[in-house]
Amino acid sequence: MRENEEAGRVKGMSRGELLELPAAVDLDTGNRALGLGRSKGYELAKRGQYPCKVLRLGNAYRVVTADLLALLGLAA
Repeated sequence: MRENEEAGRVKGMSRGELLELPAAVDLDTGNRALGLGRSKGYELAKRGQYPCKVLRLGNAYRVVTADLLALLGLAA
């Protein structure tokens, strides 16, 4: 385990981890990539104010990876 995960804090994602993501990821993964907490990420998604495109599939939210990477300046 990484030290900051042991302290109860989740570290952001590395460039390599981001580039290996599938076409859409769950909201928790999107939150991690953006450095958002779980509650804040879900609040933004629910209000339609998440910083990149989010799809609502039933009860689940999915973040479009291409939009996430573009927001982070990693788009191809």
